[in-house]
Amino acid sequence: MSHHVDLSQLSKVYATPKGPAVIVKDFNLRIAKGEFVTLIGHSGCGKSTVLSMLAGLSDITEGVIVLAGKELVGAGPDRGVVFQSPSLLPWYTAFENVMLGVEQVFFTASAEERREIVEYYLTVVGLGESMHKRPAELSQGMRQRVGIARAFALKPKMLLLDEPFGMLDSLTRYELQGVLLKLWRENRITTLMVTHDVDEALYLSDRVVCMTDGPEAEVGDIIPVAFPRPRERQAVMDHPDYYPLRERLIEFLEIHAHKKKAAPSATPSAPAAPVAPLVEAAPAPAPRNDAMLVTA
Repeated sequence: MSHHVDLSQLSKVYATPKGPAVIVKDFNLRIAKGEFVTLIGHSGCGKSTVLSMLAGLSDITEGVIVLAGKELVGAGPDRGVVFQSPSLLPWYTAFENVMLGVEQVFFTASAEERREIVEYYLTVVGLGESMHKRPAELSQGMRQRVGIARAFALKPKMLLLDEPFGMLDSLTRYELQGVLLKLWRENRITTLMVTHDVDEALYLSDRVVCMTDGPEAEVGDIIPVAFPRPRERQAVMDHPDYYPLRERLIEFLEIHAHKKKAAPSATPSAPAAPVAPLVEAAPAPAPRNDAMLVTA
């Protein structure tokens, strides 16, 4: 498979009163076309920073990102993004929220063709009977379905997922993981997903990329996941490789948790940073507004 995405020598540095803060340094990753890759690591290691640079929402300090042979500069509809909170426009219905992006991307299509695109993806995610309801009338899981439908409806070159199921209960999360896999299998969009959940990473991924803890976070390990597709959750868990792979991921996180705990603080009087949970999703970050990401 050819490389569809190339993140080369990627670095992110923020200016602070105490000097430059290097969040990510020399981050290198290549993703094949149609591949599903998850990025895992402790809270604060820079996973979402990498995703934001790839989405064009955060400037790159050093390095370059190439998607489908083109260097990325800024945000664009060639990348569909789903955040932990879908951030829907509250005065629009689910249908109108998805149509907002479809009208900008498929502006040469007829009104009927655009309507069919929106109705198709909302129906596929299970909102066929609720597409004309406003966000306040939908549950958190239903709103997230709208966000997933909106991203796929743009037919992007790449799908970026920043802990899209982190705010959901277990049953809803499992159901939406299945919805995501169904859409991904039908569209084969190259995907990079940030998660804290080891089991989620193994269930969804072709490869799991483990990030070291910051500062100067980078790729620490890359673990291939070769479970047959299409996947069924119980079959994956029964596979003889499942628990060895799970143990390998947890061991990586534990080792880096210990390093983080033992590392001296940059400021002697500053308290040590808390260690993130190993498997369960970390506390949700502040919701970010991705409603206007479709603007070219």
